[in-house]
Amino acid sequence: MAAAWGWLRSLAFVGQMYAMMALMALVFTPWAALDRRGAFAGVHAYCRWVRWTAAWMVGLRSEVRGTPPQAEALIAAKHQSFFDIILICSAVPRPKFIMKSSLRWAPILGWYALRIGCVPVDRGRRAEAVRQMLAGVAKGSQLPGQLIIYPQGTRVAPGRHLPYKVGTALLYRELGQPCVPAATNVGVFWPRTGIRRRPGLAVVEFLEPIPPGLGNEAFMAELEARIEGASDRLMAEAGFLG
Repeated sequence: MAAAWGWLRSLAFVGQMYAMMALMALVFTPWAALDRRGAFAGVHAYCRWVRWTAAWMVGLRSEVRGTPPQAEALIAAKHQSFFDIILICSAVPRPKFIMKSSLRWAPILGWYALRIGCVPVDRGRRAEAVRQMLAGVAKGSQLPGQLIIYPQGTRVAPGRHLPYKVGTALLYRELGQPCVPAATNVGVFWPRTGIRRRPGLAVVEFLEPIPPGLGNEAFMAELEARIEGASDRLMAEAGFLG
């Protein structure tokens, strides 16, 4: 009975979350169309709403630890579910993402993503995808902000490992900016697929920045060690045993 009630609460939460996405998009679109600050305001308002409703509707509290970058930076983050996107976007002033090219056609999300400066990239042949990333970043250089990339390229469930892709190192070298690693445990409570959301404390933690100037191999080794080590710690804190 408790499991069924938890699933129904999760369903209600997910339903209102997407309904509010549409409503807020309509409310903020006139401002966002005239000024990108309106798009960022809409994104931040929506993130605050999701975090607040998750806490009282399904018992999923959330916390951002560390120091979110406020200036130009590359953020390389662990990606476990939609909720880590919400937490990161709520914490930085001008978030923009390396995103799947197909998302540009997604209702609401696609237009707002392009409006805040996200960089669409086609998946497939790796070398071509990396070139698209670098070209997209170059074209968006007039849009200052925090560029967020997922080094593993997709959502990764807790306990599963996927390799880190070299595109992050190429962006790090090209941009010449500090890279801020970000760890998370959100997948313990908000899975990459499915409806059920579990109560607990979901965390995104911004780690110490990696200064510019490292070579590709040294950077990738340092990045993976920091993100995986901190994510394992956060997941253990949440009760995940692996």
